[in-house]
Amino acid sequence: MHGPVRARWAVVPSTQPRLGDADASSSSGSPGGRSDTVAATEALQASLRSLQDRLWASSTRSVLVVLQGIDASGKDGTISHVFRGLNPLGTRVVAFKAPTARELGHDFLWRVHPHCPARGEIAIFNRSHYEDVLVARVHDLVPKPVWRGRYAHINAFESLLADAGTVLVKLFLHVSKGEQRRRLEEREHDPEKQWKARPEDFAERRLWDEYAAAFEEMLARTSTAVAPWHVVPSDHKWHRNWVVSTILVEVLDGLDLRYPPLSR
Repeated sequence: MHGPVRARWAVVPSTQPRLGDADASSSSGSPGGRSDTVAATEALQASLRSLQDRLWASSTRSVLVVLQGIDASGKDGTISHVFRGLNPLGTRVVAFKAPTARELGHDFLWRVHPHCPARGEIAIFNRSHYEDVLVARVHDLVPKPVWRGRYAHINAFESLLADAGTVLVKLFLHVSKGEQRRRLEEREHDPEKQWKARPEDFAERRLWDEYAAAFEEMLARTSTAVAPWHVVPSDHKWHRNWVVSTILVEVLDGLDLRYPPLSR
């Protein structure tokens, strides 16, 4: 189920993770200090580009990367750093915002399924269907029996994708409360990041404990054999990028992707 490296961060199915016990500032397992880890990440990204090329050429499997985490956990940064250099023909990024009125008229997975990757593609979800057991829960947008029932629907949905040849790579970017505050304040004072600053981010921060409980239950109930979660220490961006790159390379390498032979 897990490779020898990515198992370090994987959530074992049917276990109850405690985020308070997970060190978000950890750089354990990295190949050295910051400079050595950045160099190793660049090498991994070269491998990722080669693997993506074979994925696109063979067009037999697809990869869905799901990024979840609290505000300022680094979802945007992960996308821009880890996936840079990939062939845009075979890569799509989908950012899920608050559902529209039309989307709310359907089941919660209706808006998600059309964005799942076709064979040969890598799709990256910046937030995802998991918002419907996170935000919906914390803000009481639906009754408890409704969001509780969604765990089973999500597991069945992801099992369907896996049966169709999609490999799911689910990454929870784990950031500490102190680091989140630092990043939110940096957004306010950095002219290049002010466009990201939202007053509601600090209001959401007051619900830290509620979100932590929602994340823990999400990880416990939806880390499965076909779609395991990985808890990625994300206080140090350079370590986060190395962890994510390591997981992705290991997953794709395990697919034994090959270029198709010449057709005559």
